[in-house]
Amino acid sequence: MSDPFFTTDLPGEFERLQRQMASLFAGFPASLRATRSETFPPLNIGSTDDSIEIVAFAPGLDPAAIDVSIDKGVLIISGERKPPKPEADDETRVYARERFMGAFRRVIELPQHADPDKVSARYVDGCLTVSVGRSEASKPRAIAVR
Repeated sequence: MSDPFFTTDLPGEFERLQRQMASLFAGFPASLRATRSETFPPLNIGSTDDSIEIVAFAPGLDPAAIDVSIDKGVLIISGERKPPKPEADDETRVYARERFMGAFRRVIELPQHADPDKVSARYVDGCLTVSVGRSEASKPRAIAVR
């Protein structure tokens, strides 16, 4: 009597299992840092020896409409992009709209060595750049060998 769960085509069974797992987790990000492509604003996150740099690409926003806060090691960027006001005589029917409109909120967990007292933010040419300083103890330093 043969086992109904195992066949002689072991590589084929692994491929079938991989397809099932991929379809099972299709809606979930591949990692904690992965996000959907339509997430707004898209971010770049990097670091230097002195700081953690977060760049949010948010063209067309009023800088006064962007809120940046930090609390318990979490940086929060939020705001709202309002739709343009229609012209009084505008009879345009919209068939597709790819530009994001509405409220947004991005939450970034900062590393433990981030210093919440050393945060600056600037908005230039549609890019919000947030710089979070590192604590002195975490900065790289040369050790003299004697």
